[in-house]
Amino acid sequence: MEDLPRFTAAAVQAAPVYLDPAATVDKAVALIQEAAGHGASLIVFPEVFVPGYPYWNWTMNPVQGSPWFERLQRSSVDVPGPHVDTLRAAARRHGVVLVIGVNERSPHSLGVLYNTLLTIGSDGELLGVHRKLVPTWAEKLTWTGGDGSSLKVHRTGIGPLGVLACGENTNTLARFTLLAQGELVHAAAYIALPVAPEDYDMAEAIALRTAAHCFEGKVFSVVACSTISAEIVDEIAGADQDVRKMLARPRSALSGIFGPDGRPVTDPLIDDEGIVYAEIDLARCIQPKQMHDIVGHYNRFDVFRLHVDDRPRTPLALSSDRPGTPPRTPGRPDQPIRPTRTEEEA
Repeated sequence: MEDLPRFTAAAVQAAPVYLDPAATVDKAVALIQEAAGHGASLIVFPEVFVPGYPYWNWTMNPVQGSPWFERLQRSSVDVPGPHVDTLRAAARRHGVVLVIGVNERSPHSLGVLYNTLLTIGSDGELLGVHRKLVPTWAEKLTWTGGDGSSLKVHRTGIGPLGVLACGENTNTLARFTLLAQGELVHAAAYIALPVAPEDYDMAEAIALRTAAHCFEGKVFSVVACSTISAEIVDEIAGADQDVRKMLARPRSALSGIFGPDGRPVTDPLIDDEGIVYAEIDLARCIQPKQMHDIVGHYNRFDVFRLHVDDRPRTPLALSSDRPGTPPRTPGRPDQPIRPTRTEEEA
């Protein structure tokens, strides 16, 4: 057995340059350089860092928020595309594995945006494009859900790496899907959420979710959460003092690195911008798995079975895509033509 990697991870807690993808990517590149300069081999950025989170879904009614959807659509990212190329070049230049959230435009519809996490290898290769499976609550006004094709663990120089966005880290089956593929390093991307109900402590919620995944799976987690800048407050709230007060709620963001015992490896960062660094030694995952290995001896696969549909879903599949396949008979929903190609291949 080869030695398990030991490396420095960085969790970035920062605000985007709101709705400005080029400036936000430039900020990300500067932060990648800073983190790499401190020895980081894995750098994780927040959910939809490029170019920001649609807070208007929580502070405005859908009619008021509709022009904001157009602004977000116009400033979102094409995958592949020039902004992704810039991020890939930065990862390659500094030799780091990079996880970063973007708003991704769909290639087939102006009405479709995805909450997407990009995983980029230290050689600049785009390893993964994970689209959040289920937008949470008010987020459904903005994002379309992804599919199971992107629930993949990537073999990287820093170990087997899986990623999930925000509320997905509460989805037990999504987390198990990654663990069952050998995940040892988990990247969890979040946004600051001061717009939740008043009794909801976002920092505590992030810590609880992270501790649960680490303890259950005996893995390390790198958690990166965005912050809310004064610029975002001005954009979203304007002169509305109630909204300004809401967006200023404390304990809305937490970033950090947690170990296989569920405890933080170092003190997390709450609310403020900054970068959290910690050393990850994957050998620490071995002994805890002797006690509880939920993807091995501590499960009953003769009793429990998880089926994951990992086929990519597309809005259209043509008979010509499948040589030898007869055309679908009109009016026969019991004879579907199954998707055969991803949007990237189409």
